Amino acid sequence: MYRLLVQGVTDYAIFMLDPHGIVVNWNAGAERAKGYTGDEIVGRYFACLYAPEDRAAGLPEACLREARETGRFEAEGWRVRRDGSRFWADVVIDAIRDDDGILIGFAKITRDRTDRQLLLQRHREEERRFRLFVQGVTDYAIYMLDPSGHVVNWNAGAERAKGYTAAEIVGRHFSCFYAPEDRAAGLPEAGLRQARETGRFEAEGWRVRRDGSRFWADVVIDAIRDDDGTLIGFAKVTRDRTEKRVQDLQVVEAKETAERHRDEHAAASAFLDSVVATMPSSVVVQDGATGRIRLANRQAELLLCRCTGELIGRPAAAVLPPALATLLNAALADGPAADGPAAVPVAVEAPVETAWGLRILRMRALAIGGRGDQPRCGLLIVEDISDEHAASLQIHHLAHHDGLTGLPNRELFRLRLGEALAAGAARVDTAPSPSTAVLCLDLDGFKGINDTLGHPVGDHLLRFLAKRLRDALRPGDTLARLGGDAFAVIAAVPGATAEAVALADRLIEAARRPIEIDGHRIEIGLSIGIALAPEDSDTADGLLRCGELALYEAKRKGRGRHARFHGALETSARLRRLIETDLREAIARRELALHYQPIVRAEDGETVGYEALLRWHHPSRGPISPLDFIPVAEETGMIDEIGTFVLHEACREASGWTSGRSVAVNLSPAQFRNPALAAQVAAALAASGLSPDRLELEITESVLLDASSNNVTVLRQLEQLGTRIALDDFGTGYSSLSYLCTFRFGKLKIDRSFIREICDSREALAVVRAITGLGRSLGITVTAEGVETPEQAACLRQEGCTQLQGFLYGKPAPAGALAERAEAPPLRLAGA
Repeated sequence: MYRLLVQGVTDYAIFMLDPHGIVVNWNAGAERAKGYTGDEIVGRYFACLYAPEDRAAGLPEACLREARETGRFEAEGWRVRRDGSRFWADVVIDAIRDDDGILIGFAKITRDRTDRQLLLQRHREEERRFRLFVQGVTDYAIYMLDPSGHVVNWNAGAERAKGYTAAEIVGRHFSCFYAPEDRAAGLPEAGLRQARETGRFEAEGWRVRRDGSRFWADVVIDAIRDDDGTLIGFAKVTRDRTEKRVQDLQVVEAKETAERHRDEHAAASAFLDSVVATMPSSVVVQDGATGRIRLANRQAELLLCRCTGELIGRPAAAVLPPALATLLNAALADGPAADGPAAVPVAVEAPVETAWGLRILRMRALAIGGRGDQPRCGLLIVEDISDEHAASLQIHHLAHHDGLTGLPNRELFRLRLGEALAAGAARVDTAPSPSTAVLCLDLDGFKGINDTLGHPVGDHLLRFLAKRLRDALRPGDTLARLGGDAFAVIAAVPGATAEAVALADRLIEAARRPIEIDGHRIEIGLSIGIALAPEDSDTADGLLRCGELALYEAKRKGRGRHARFHGALETSARLRRLIETDLREAIARRELALHYQPIVRAEDGETVGYEALLRWHHPSRGPISPLDFIPVAEETGMIDEIGTFVLHEACREASGWTSGRSVAVNLSPAQFRNPALAAQVAAALAASGLSPDRLELEITESVLLDASSNNVTVLRQLEQLGTRIALDDFGTGYSSLSYLCTFRFGKLKIDRSFIREICDSREALAVVRAITGLGRSLGITVTAEGVETPEQAACLRQEGCTQLQGFLYGKPAPAGALAERAEAPPLRLAGA
């Protein structure tokens, strides 16, 4: 059976080598991956599968040497097909030894991961290009700060603007760019605080170069957060605007000089004309009396007319865009008296239709007071900031949207949720205001799809589902990706709970429909937690937390469900946090212990083994049920440490039983996420000296329900150690029978729910009869759990159940209490 299974595998190249590296057999996956048929490759030295440069470097021999010395060789790299093409491969070579430890060959497993490698290379190339782009920009200082304000990186524009090299500035606090008076006033910290609280800080002002000189800068600081909303730093963009600032000041200075010194008017006018003509900004002067344009520099004519000589002498209202003409007229109307001082105007930014199409312009206008019979004029200074505006919008978009799906990210989600809550609180009309609903969404089984089909398929699935979920929403609703496979929705729900539940049902149904990606038919579920404002919370953080607690409850109930937040969930969450804290201390204080429940032979009642059951006696709260603390251990990752303790303790105590009886240990599905699980079991056996055939490992059907084929691989590794694998709670899962084709189990354990009803329910009896018949047909031991009465025992014995376990034969007890039981006469079943 195993040979047929291996030969039929097509996704993995699986073949054997003899001790000298000669290919002994060849499966379909190997032929598909490497291009050789079995006839072509069997008998050849496996080095032909390596690139010439790797063969010259002795890599094949080094691989075998490491596998021979350590038992395993793992690596990834380029390999060669029969036609000479190359593919990127994950490679595992395991040394195979007989019972006497003599090397009899090697098992070699290769998987083609070319698509993943090319994707990684593409991502690295994109990142490299973007880094080169930023590093190559010289007009803008672009660099990153860490959350405390220290410089992380430095581009050419920053070095040009501020005078520091990267080696001189990286690691220093960015406040060194500020003038001493600004540092004393706390301006750097205020900028970071505003960016941290609102997402962005914008300003202009004087900054200091390395040599002590100052320059006028336009500054933008954007807060950068990760998928969890955690602040990871700031993006800071600075542009040296000294030339423009100086020119603006020179214009004002020239005007004032001309007004103060009539006798120097001609020289001042010439100087002014020179400055205006060479300014990079557009300058227009309108005669306040006639409304005609008296002066327009070359930049203004090119911006507004595309040619020179088209503006001067013509009515401003006829040749200027309406926005510019309106700004000039307003300045003239509100300007100072004829001999009054000129105030520095406030800049206005707006889209304006120009000769080059719609452009974003920064505009300043002020009235210039005349002297004597000279009329007042309107001075307009215009700067085309379209490129700067586009870059700013792009940075802002990247900081607030998910790069994969284009959806709002966690930061933008929080902002919009805050706005929705504020709008709801501000309503003063008498009509009942709609509730604001937050729906927290999580995909069921997404990790398995990522693991089995690859991240490109997973990314495609996320993009597809994002569109499908967005289409299921109403205008005005917000869908955001919070990170990974977690999404969230903001919706106004006039019908409160009923409408929020209807929306959740609609989203679950939208996600449930199968999706075809790259020839794969994918079905995925959606779990949803629902929270409403103001009923559950009136703050963004509080409402999101309520939604996440409800989501946890929905996932606890099963896949494809939704749950409404209620106060008891907060209590449960606090209890889980308390258990988590106490459990960490319990592990350190060694409060966890094992109790053992006997497993008896149905035929004569003799004890054949024990199941190790974990117990926790809290020093102040007393015994705590495994149903309360095991899920917490699985969620927090403590299950690995606890599982290792259980394996070592059970093997150690069982090794001292003179009866030679077996011990059964439960493995959590969460432990299968640890690639070293098989190694941990082997270590426990080695440390205790327990024979592997005396160790029984119990798993639940959820281990095989995971779409990851890695779990089956780990089960095979455990079986190869010589342990027996038992399928616990059999008959309660999604597709129990299919698991028996996936893996050859040594034992089936009938769930106690069927045993409890066996004497009163024909249905329960029929299930037990079917399972015991299946066990006999497959030659698998069948154990009934939860046997509490002699009547149940008699019925199970009559149905051919192999082993029995339950309170009828003994409650779980510490190892020290097993000695009497081990020497006592065998228990006899009722009717035996």
